[in-house]
Amino acid sequence: MPHAFRRLVALGYGARRALGKAFITLIFPLSVASAAVSAELPEIVALGDSLTAGYGLAEGEGFVPQLQAWLDAQGVPAHVVNAGVSGDTSAGGLARLDWSLTPETDALIVTLGGNDLLRGLDPATTRASLEAILQKAAARQLPVLLIGLPGPANFGPDWKAEFDAIFPDLAAKYGVMMEPNFFAGLGTSDPAATAPLMQADRIHPNPEGVKRIVAYLGPRVQALLKAP
Repeated sequence: MPHAFRRLVALGYGARRALGKAFITLIFPLSVASAAVSAELPEIVALGDSLTAGYGLAEGEGFVPQLQAWLDAQGVPAHVVNAGVSGDTSAGGLARLDWSLTPETDALIVTLGGNDLLRGLDPATTRASLEAILQKAAARQLPVLLIGLPGPANFGPDWKAEFDAIFPDLAAKYGVMMEPNFFAGLGTSDPAATAPLMQADRIHPNPEGVKRIVAYLGPRVQALLKAP
C-alpha cells in the first residue's frame, strides 16, 4: 500500500483508530491484534545477511528488533520486517527480493555484501547484484537505505578499492540513501577497541554492539521514512 495512501487513511480515520485497536485487542488474541496494528504502519523491509538476521543473539537482541524498539521509543510509526538470512551473499539477497517485498512495503534497507567480501568474490559480481536490487526497488518507487561494509585489505588494494566504490557509486546513480559502514556506530575500526562490542567470532556484534549500531543508524532510517 503506497505510503501516501496510508497517510490519507490515517487522517480520515485517526479518530477511530484508537477505539478500533482496543476492540481488536479485546476480541482477538494479542498476536492477531499485533499483526492487525502492524498492518496499518509503514512497512520497512530489512534485506540482509546475518548482521540483519541477528546471528548468535537471543530473540529481541538482533538488529531488527532493536531498530524496531528504537523507532518505537522515538515515536516513529513503522513496522520493520526481518528479511535477513545468515550466510546470504548479495546474489542470494537478489534471488529472494521479489518474495521479500509485498504490496505493503513502503521502504527498503539493504545490508548485503559482507559474505561477498568474506569469500573474496569478484566485486563486479557484488555490484551487479546490488544494482539489480536497486533497480527493482526503483521500479516500485521504494526509498532505499543502502548499508555497506569496507572491504578488507587482504585481497589487495585494487580489490579493496573496487569493492569500496560499489556503495557510493550505486547510491549516487540511483539517488538512494547510503551508509558506507554498518559498524560505524561502534565508533572505531580498531579490533581491540571493538572487541567488547563483538561476539566471540569477532564478526558479529553482541547486544551492546547492536544497540550502538542502531543508535547510529536509527536517524537514517527515520529519514528514510520521510523520503519521497
